[in-house]
Amino acid sequence: MYLVEKKLTNVDNLHKTAIRFTSGVSQAKIMNKMIEENLITEEEMDLFRRGRNSSGPGRKNTDPQTYGIATGFEAMLGGLYLTNKNRSDQLIGLAIRYIEKGDFSGKDSE
Repeated sequence: MYLVEKKLTNVDNLHKTAIRFTSGVSQAKIMNKMIEENLITEEEMDLFRRGRNSSGPGRKNTDPQTYGIATGFEAMLGGLYLTNKNRSDQLIGLAIRYIEKGDFSGKDSE
């Protein structure tokens, strides 16, 4: 919904922007930064660990460790959405700010 509200009309720009928000590399970097800054509670870390541990062998464009972190990040947000939507919204907003500031491009080279 966030990208729709930005009213990106050029399909190529919309696609490139969406990748910045949805790539496993970006999600893993976001999660690592949140952990590094002590923004994740122990309960949230439990959700993250459970989601990370249940991931499969990884995707073709991402190494298994990055894929596991990204999967754990998604699982944590999903669990929070069901149990504490305000916190989920808070972390999603923070992730959006990280990306908008240009901290993460979604490319492996960073």
